[in-house]
Amino acid sequence: MDNNKRPDSMERITTPELADKFIAEQVAAVREQVGDKKVLLALSGGVDSSVVAALLIKAIGKQLVCVHVNHGLMRKGESEQVIEVFQNQLDANLIYIDATDRFLDLLAGVEEPEKKRKIIGGEFIKVFDEEARKLEGISFLAQGTIYPDILESDGVKAHHNVGGLPEDMQFELVEPVKLLYKDEVRVVGKALGLPASMVDRQPFPGPGLGVRCLGAITRDRLNALREADAILREEFDKSGLNTKVWQYFIAVPDLKSVGVKDSKRYEGWPAIIRAVNTTDAMSATIEEIPYDILHKITDRITAEVNGINRVLYDLTPKPVGTIEWE
Repeated sequence: MDNNKRPDSMERITTPELADKFIAEQVAAVREQVGDKKVLLALSGGVDSSVVAALLIKAIGKQLVCVHVNHGLMRKGESEQVIEVFQNQLDANLIYIDATDRFLDLLAGVEEPEKKRKIIGGEFIKVFDEEARKLEGISFLAQGTIYPDILESDGVKAHHNVGGLPEDMQFELVEPVKLLYKDEVRVVGKALGLPASMVDRQPFPGPGLGVRCLGAITRDRLNALREADAILREEFDKSGLNTKVWQYFIAVPDLKSVGVKDSKRYEGWPAIIRAVNTTDAMSATIEEIPYDILHKITDRITAEVNGINRVLYDLTPKPVGTIEWE
């Protein structure tokens, strides 16, 4: 039987009861696969890796070693949430690495988006690899592979979570949610007791805010982007738009314009709002956001975020524009 093919008889996990049944099956399967050995997981804080972590903690507790690398390009409060949920609430065996300086130093002056992506991806593997080598007796590598990953790669699994770990580090894979679709992963996550803010978290690119701080990343502009993005999210949550819009974020270009603050002229960056709906990410539509909410977001960002003096709204569907700017 092909272990990478979802059986036709497998029903869609839509209820807590079905999720509990799935969890019980996977806990038994993982215990059988792993025995008393240790498992390593790169825990990004994204939906898939978080659900895998919670499931494995339930199955094997401290035999799971989670490594969370903060590359300094996370959204506001994300690394803190990973520590709060996994270390404080679930008592996980969590290694937290703040590699902010390493990443931002390497990215200084790099404008080309593809080059930025390569640096971020490559350095992530390096940091993860360094940590993995310090650990004794790891036999398994857990990954948050889900069914669409397998379908997209035509049955050949691209190790999208950890990327190219060096050849001399041979681990057997543990992939407990590899036959689930994204909506099922969320149902399972809720049944495992993960907070809704983590389970319903939006897709977030691996390079994080690195591809939304457009052009060469500077710390001051990155900080402005993080704060503006947090305000956008807060206002979407308050107004209920968070359940109606699939993906929304701020991008900040490396571009200044003149503005007025405290009756003085000052230069600042624009914050660009991007809010789209999509079913498959191949095409995306623009939703109507009520003007009163746009005004409120604009007032808050320009008043509260240092260095931003304009707020723009990107009305471009895909195609013509991609969802991300870079």
